[in-house]
Amino acid sequence: MYSILPALVSSVFLGYGLYVVCTQGFTRIGISFSVLCATSAFWQGTWVAIFLIKLGYLLILFLPTSLYHFLTEVSDRPQERHLVYMSYGLASILAVFLLGSDLFVSGYYKYFWGYYPKAGLLHPIHVLQTVIVVNRGLYITFMQQRRAPPNKRIRLRLCVAGILTYFFAAIDYLCNYGYEFYPPGVLLIAVSLGIITIAIVKYGLFNPTAIAATVAHEMRTPLLSIRNQAQGINKYIPMLLHTYQVAVSNKLCEPTLPPFAMNYLTTIGQALTREVDRTNAVLDMMLASIQMDQIDKSNFTQHAIQDCLAEAIDRYSFDPEYRERIAVNAAEEFRFYGSDTLLILVLFNLLKNALYAIKAAKKGDIYIATERGTVFNRLHFTDTGTGIAQEVLPNIFDGFFTTKQDGGTGVSLTFCHRVMASFKGRIGCESVAGQYTTFILEFPRLENTEQALTRAPTSLQAEKSSAISPPLGS
Repeated sequence: MYSILPALVSSVFLGYGLYVVCTQGFTRIGISFSVLCATSAFWQGTWVAIFLIKLGYLLILFLPTSLYHFLTEVSDRPQERHLVYMSYGLASILAVFLLGSDLFVSGYYKYFWGYYPKAGLLHPIHVLQTVIVVNRGLYITFMQQRRAPPNKRIRLRLCVAGILTYFFAAIDYLCNYGYEFYPPGVLLIAVSLGIITIAIVKYGLFNPTAIAATVAHEMRTPLLSIRNQAQGINKYIPMLLHTYQVAVSNKLCEPTLPPFAMNYLTTIGQALTREVDRTNAVLDMMLASIQMDQIDKSNFTQHAIQDCLAEAIDRYSFDPEYRERIAVNAAEEFRFYGSDTLLILVLFNLLKNALYAIKAAKKGDIYIATERGTVFNRLHFTDTGTGIAQEVLPNIFDGFFTTKQDGGTGVSLTFCHRVMASFKGRIGCESVAGQYTTFILEFPRLENTEQALTRAPTSLQAEKSSAISPPLGS
């Protein structure tokens, strides 16, 4: 009798998962949600026969972790993934005991409506794991929705509501301990996954890619037009200015242009071109941040860190006074495997944040240094501006989290974290409020490359490195 309803609901679970994947594509959130649906469907579907009950319980072991996994992706908390993997590992260990002994399931209860597994000695570990990981997932999602923009807050709240409903299905565990009642969990889970499906499909839980791509396309067209006009200005203005100077020198007209205007008109074309290029780079960064799951790693290759540093500093649009505050010591050259374009965008982000901190503090400099290591090579990026408060520091890589008073987007450091992860590296931060902030970028060491990197320091390496030393503790 009990098997009929679970069999029907399991087909609904599979429908949820397939619908989301077909309509939203294979993204991290879509895949994690589909895994959640598949495990739920397999669990419920195996109640159709007594001999499959133990096999069905196999995937129950992974359900709490799949819930946690889904919430970490929804909350954009990549730093939680190692805890997710640890939870999967514990579930795998319990699965071995489930299939190979009676320590997890030790027989079955025969109730008025059918058979149900009897909890063994290790079953309480699974119950405790369920409480811990699901509550952790709910906590990070709840905290994320509190600081999320309004259009995303409703989606996260629906996810919290859905997972809370799912969590109440844990009442079925009482049947494992001899309490005889018809387990209602299957209905709660069906409602729960329906709520989350609405959040995904109707409210676009992970559909910013299409919107961002459309906006980027619409912006690139006028930007290309501005760039072409700027190149025309850069080509023809010097000719007009030369003609004007000749006319003035021959007293054919009055010198109506002040000296600063001559310099301004000479450089305006180049300045416009740089600003357009910088805007295009910001668009690339935003799209790459949103589409990081779909990044094409087939184009990754080896690059020299010094070349990327030089290009980033050369291309970034500095105010002249702030350009002089950068000290670079790249004497310990190394190579990394990845994308030079993505790393340059990471450096743009770090420069932007550092300059914001320096302007806010009305003091400070920027120090960049490279370091070769035995396992990881490192790039240290330090500014001596405002620093970051210790209570804020653990959240700086969270999606949409920002401390900027003028309302930043909160995506730049998330982007940096994802780029470094795609390089199989990592990024960390050390900071003391009011003193300094240091970002440490770690790149996996490439064997048989460092021996060929010993070369004379370039002007970039030597620039100000002997005149200014980084602060103590960086």
